[in-house]
Amino acid sequence: MRAGNLKQRVTIQTTGQTRDAGGQPSTGWIDYDTVWAGIRYLNGRQFLTANAEAGSATVSIRMRYRGDLTAAMRIVYGVKVFDIVAVLPDEADRDHIDLACTTGANNG
Repeated sequence: MRAGNLKQRVTIQTTGQTRDAGGQPSTGWIDYDTVWAGIRYLNGRQFLTANAEAGSATVSIRMRYRGDLTAAMRIVYGVKVFDIVAVLPDEADRDHIDLACTTGANNG
């Protein structure tokens, strides 16, 4: 995999124990790893929810091959949050992994 195709620095997050503002333990998103990735928007749509306009997009995120990612994780790029819908590894060459993601109406 050419490094030039991986231009965005993204953070992989998983759920875990954190502390709230009062110091009490709670479950929240914690950083798992930070890697280089390529983000490609495949399609998007706008819709009405609770009398407010909202939008979502389907995104493919490609990164170097790894076997430790699950659909229970999410990707953060800047202020954008991407929920992982499916993990699609390149099992033949073990060169890359594609993450099918959505953004917009998410677990954020």
